[in-house]
Amino acid sequence: MQNKKILVFGAAGFMGTYLIDELSRQNYQITATDVNEIGENYYKSKGIAFVNVDITKLHEFEKLGQTPFDVVLHLAAHQPANVSSKNYDPKDYITVNVLGTLNILAFCKKNNIGKLIYASSHRNTQGLWIDNKAIKEADGRGIKYDGEYAMFSISESAAQDSVNYYSASHGLKSIIFRLPPVYGYGPHTEIFKDGKPIKTGFQIFIDNAMACKPLEVWGDGNKGRDIIYIKDVISAFIKAINNDTAKGLYNITSGKRLTLRQEAETIAKVFWANSDNPIIIDKPEKPNSVDSFLYDINKAKKELDWEPQYSFEDMLHDYIKESDNKNFSYLVEKRKDQLKGN
Repeated sequence: MQNKKILVFGAAGFMGTYLIDELSRQNYQITATDVNEIGENYYKSKGIAFVNVDITKLHEFEKLGQTPFDVVLHLAAHQPANVSSKNYDPKDYITVNVLGTLNILAFCKKNNIGKLIYASSHRNTQGLWIDNKAIKEADGRGIKYDGEYAMFSISESAAQDSVNYYSASHGLKSIIFRLPPVYGYGPHTEIFKDGKPIKTGFQIFIDNAMACKPLEVWGDGNKGRDIIYIKDVISAFIKAINNDTAKGLYNITSGKRLTLRQEAETIAKVFWANSDNPIIIDKPEKPNSVDSFLYDINKAKKELDWEPQYSFEDMLHDYIKESDNKNFSYLVEKRKDQLKGN
């Protein structure tokens, strides 16, 4: 099993870094690829084969040679959280997410790749986000055509359809993961929101708890999201790599809704820096931008024999451990570069 040759596109990202770390630990033969120089230096320091490939340029795939990879993992994407307002161009979503995916698919066809696993966002279901309704894979899509995620959702939907086309027309075995917000130590201190850098609510809660300052819950604290810890996502990838029958779309989520109030209470419980009772203040008069959504994960449980192992509290304790050991600190440095506009 561990002798499988794995090629990872998007290796220098948050998910790619955690995934390759686990694949390496389990002794898979790995080739990492990305366009990021920091990532290249990181993998070379780890003794992991790295090839710098721009997926938007088909000729660059020639750098990968004729290695008969067993599985290709496609994690590369152009995402709003990484795009400043000055660098925004809607064409970039099509170029990277659609053309890049088509180039990866052409590479798979040309080299008789055994399997493709594509990590995709859940954002193209936004029109289906109805309170208390768990979205199933068969429920389809509901793209919202305004807002910062519109072009991202359009491009990822086209990329998903391209994967399905290659599966139906060219016999490529493929799996698509539909992922909600994925939490973990790394690029979760600051992101771009509507093209502007902001500190995430998650980080604000942690910072205030560590400083023993009140945690403010804005708006409706009962609004909640289905999030997942990065290590649970990685375990799903490992399951999919070694599953010969799984195919199509899978919701890889917690299958549970974590409310904003629960998030604040759990962060306060884990991070509050003294023995006093944490202070949480409800501010219903202040609006929040929390979306509410939930997914059904029964298909993944049944066909992949997978389900998440980390509760939100478990995740926070592991987050602290990863922060302390600084295994993935280069992800934080990479984010700092992005926030500078590099």
